Amino acid sequence: MFAEFSFLFLIVIVAGLVFLSAAIWIFREYERGVVFTLGRFQRVKGPGLVLIIPWIQQVVRVDLRTVVLEVPTQDVISRDNVSVKVSAVVYFSIVDPQKAIINVVNYLNATSQLAQTMLRSVLGKHSLDDMLAEREKLNQAIRDSLATQTDSWGIKVAAVEIKQVDLTESMIRAIARQAEAERERRAKVIHAEGELQASEKLFEAARILAQEPQAIQLRYLETLTVIGADKNTTIVFPLPLELISFLGQLKPPAAAPQEK
Repeated sequence: MFAEFSFLFLIVIVAGLVFLSAAIWIFREYERGVVFTLGRFQRVKGPGLVLIIPWIQQVVRVDLRTVVLEVPTQDVISRDNVSVKVSAVVYFSIVDPQKAIINVVNYLNATSQLAQTMLRSVLGKHSLDDMLAEREKLNQAIRDSLATQTDSWGIKVAAVEIKQVDLTESMIRAIARQAEAERERRAKVIHAEGELQASEKLFEAARILAQEPQAIQLRYLETLTVIGADKNTTIVFPLPLELISFLGQLKPPAAAPQEK
């Protein structure tokens, strides 16, 4: 009799422990529990200690921390018909556990597939130069498009970052040639601007010297000083224009009359 009572007591204790283990749920600060009663949504509970009725109520644990989702490399054709391979990363978190569990099956996979589609769709509307130079603008455009779709799933997209844009070898060479041509163009423009400024300064200097003939002489003497400082074997001294004009005005003396 005592043995039967002990066995029955042991069964009750084991059943009680099993019941308590199924009834007690502990959720961390970043976790929530979506509770269903006989298949119908009841409420979202947590964090802390949560008691449920085993076999009548079911609980789905949801993590509210930010998820870092890597988008696989996608083949994208830009607006200017350039084929590139683009990879990205998406940062999102669950703000409504009820929608994340009820409105979508496997919200993580659904967000990943949607991110791949949005990446190809948004980047396909822009040129290659935009992908390389305006990543911040494209990141914001992808994030806005993705957030519009995931809002009904209770998911908030914090940011989307394009990680890498891979080009083919032929395209890399073409971009290098384009960059070199751009550098040559800028060098020619700078050289032309320098020539223009120098010609303007020379014109101004000539106009000032023309107003003072003595200044031309001083400039002539300064030039001779510079030439004399060089170790040249042959030096050609230019004649001043005033001297040339003066010599041109001289008349040769008249010839004396010859006696017959």
